[in-house]
Amino acid sequence: MLNTEALQELLDFKSTDPVLSVYLDTDLTKGNFNRFQLDLRRLLRGVEMAADEKAILEYYSRDRRWSGKSLAMFSCAPEGFFRAYPFSVPVRSLAFAGGQPYVKPLVDLMDAHGDYAAVLVDKQKAWLFLSHLGDIEEHDGFTGRAVKHVKRGGASSFPGRRGGVAGRTGHAEEIVNQNLKEAAQAAVRWFEQQRVRRVLLGGTEESVQQFKAALPKAWQTAVIGTFALGMRAGTDDVRKKIREVGDRASLAREAALVSRMITASAKGGAGVAELEDTLRALREGRIQVLLISEGFQAPGFRCKGCGYLTTKQLGSCPFCGNEFAPIDDAVELAVREAMKAGGEIEIVRKNPDLERLKIGAILRF
Repeated sequence: MLNTEALQELLDFKSTDPVLSVYLDTDLTKGNFNRFQLDLRRLLRGVEMAADEKAILEYYSRDRRWSGKSLAMFSCAPEGFFRAYPFSVPVRSLAFAGGQPYVKPLVDLMDAHGDYAAVLVDKQKAWLFLSHLGDIEEHDGFTGRAVKHVKRGGASSFPGRRGGVAGRTGHAEEIVNQNLKEAAQAAVRWFEQQRVRRVLLGGTEESVQQFKAALPKAWQTAVIGTFALGMRAGTDDVRKKIREVGDRASLAREAALVSRMITASAKGGAGVAELEDTLRALREGRIQVLLISEGFQAPGFRCKGCGYLTTKQLGSCPFCGNEFAPIDDAVELAVREAMKAGGEIEIVRKNPDLERLKIGAILRF
């Protein structure tokens, strides 16, 4: 499974020998095993890395230890290095040979379908789900004390007034509050174990508001969306709703980040736009969030000494004096460097403003 540790391993891998990275679309609605095998052989034409090609073809043809809609494979035969990851979401097929594993498509996948949690709550229970690269898995939740509803004459229909909530005794109210408090505590422990960054909350409006209020402030700000759904909903209905709300919330979050970046850049503040200025901020270690329009690639130059990235063809590096080497995709290396420096990566879809600029960043300072 591709997780943070696996991605970090790919980022850290270095070799004097080239690494062959292959992404293959294996969506069965588009073809079958033989069709995808032909696609794979076409991708490998002209690569001229015989041992790595063999390792990749053998993994696909013989091992068959994968399933899903796509497959990513990385091979550096001289180093005995081979990794493969199947996904439940499709990717664009491509092959890339370079000094390190080509990870930008993985970052794209993790950003679009990465880890976020969903919690479906009511007065007694919390139902936990984890979305990871297209898969939504149900996890052990929380069940508190049963809430008994007792009719009391004269109860107000407004919380906080004398008599409490109609149909709910003061004791029942205490149980509900304690259940939601304990459910929030259990959920936070699970969030931290799963290393999620974003959270969706579902249930009645009252239960969602109470549950959110019971979360620590840091996790309240991680809530990116809510949805109305009852505990009696089937698992498939819950998963469908999570996908719908998660997709909408991600687009809204991306749009807000792009707007923030553009405003900060225009004011000369903590934001930069377009590739050269973004690469300059990367060199200075200032990038907090790197924003890239989906599919954007651009050639550039990299200093053979200090690794400085630029789109300009310079005679020598202004920082160390070494010469530059041309690179096929400066954006790929920018992604790598930003992640190593602890920056977040957002691959932004369907945003006209960023499609015009192609790339930008929100800065730390």
